[in-house]
Amino acid sequence: MSDLLSIGASGLRAYSRALSTIGDNIANAQTPGYARRSLELHQAQAGSNMMLYRGAVNPGGVDISGISRSVDAWLIEDSRISGSDAERSATRLAWLERVEGALSNETNGISTALTKLYTTADQLTADPNNQTLRAQFLQAVDDVASGFRTAAGRLSDMAQGVEASAAAVTDAFNTDLAALEEINIGLRKARPGSTNQASLLDERDRLIDKLSAAAGVTASFDDRGTVTLRASASGDLLVGGGTVNPIAVSAAADGRLSYTIGGAPIPIATGALAGLSQAADHVADQRAALDTMASDFATQLNAAHQAGFDKAGNPGVALFSGASAATLTANALNPDQVAVADGGSSNGNMLAFAAMRGAGGPEDRWSGHLATQAQATASARAQDAAANTRADAAYAARSAVSEVDIDREAADLLRFQQAYSAAARTIQVARETMQTLLNSL
Repeated sequence: MSDLLSIGASGLRAYSRALSTIGDNIANAQTPGYARRSLELHQAQAGSNMMLYRGAVNPGGVDISGISRSVDAWLIEDSRISGSDAERSATRLAWLERVEGALSNETNGISTALTKLYTTADQLTADPNNQTLRAQFLQAVDDVASGFRTAAGRLSDMAQGVEASAAAVTDAFNTDLAALEEINIGLRKARPGSTNQASLLDERDRLIDKLSAAAGVTASFDDRGTVTLRASASGDLLVGGGTVNPIAVSAAADGRLSYTIGGAPIPIATGALAGLSQAADHVADQRAALDTMASDFATQLNAAHQAGFDKAGNPGVALFSGASAATLTANALNPDQVAVADGGSSNGNMLAFAAMRGAGGPEDRWSGHLATQAQATASARAQDAAANTRADAAYAARSAVSEVDIDREAADLLRFQQAYSAAARTIQVARETMQTLLNSL
């Protein structure tokens, strides 16, 4: 009877633990990073058995081997790689869309101002002494300069925003590195197969997912589950052997970003930090291009205006001053100083202005610049869509293994409830049988 009692007692312990595990699964069905757990059970060794000998009859009950997590290492790694690429493309796209907005006519009005300037010049060819048209011409010049300053200011703010975002992501990355080392410490102390170990492994994987999304990483594990983490592009050690090596970010004068570990440069090719670096490069390129266009535009229009003569017959003066988009300013002129005439006619200089509207002129160059930016944004959008599609597929494959299926848990819950009842009934039968034997004495 003692064997029957021990079998029933082992069943109660095992199935009670199994029901608790199912309860954890159901409670954490929507918890990010939670991997489904199952209780590993095996037949207990009977009391009459020895290590090298098993009797013909061995009713030994059931023992608990530990808790296992439903994970697939290859699927996890694939989801991290694709997720890191998706994070890079999404971050880059977000900033390219902001650049497109900063350069748009709705934001700075440069396209409208250029059209107004040349339209007014055309109208002055027909009515060169019209003071209202002369004033409108000067207003258009001021609007163009103001538009360039607005665009330059927006791009400058954007460069600072990218730098601030990179600093924030870097700080969070380093915080997660330190947290991951704390998880390593806990895993070295955790009992294999325990609930505590499973919880630590879930948190370990969640942290690696975050770190991979921020900057590509590669992970290797020992038999205790502790992780050694390295930067995927360079192989630099980030976490391992009790060491944590944080990364640092710095910005050049033009806003371009660079990353270091212990003062040594480290390439980051994927993740949010890579996307921010690419965005910073793009913003810096756009700022340089905007300065070049503003300078060329001012030089071209100043030369054209200075080639004519104003209402008093004096040579035209420069319309603009400033050597960059941020400093481009319309000089203070009065309507009489607009150089409409040339040496041969009262409207000849404005006719020359009209000739600047063709290919290679300021309007054409600005339209081409906006088209190039739009193409870059469209390309980034297509890349982002492809990266997100792949990441979603990889995550779905990973989730199919790790996620909690409520229907399955409900079936297991019923199965182990019945098993628990059976174990309890076994103890009851053993007690009743023992009592009957005792009563018969």
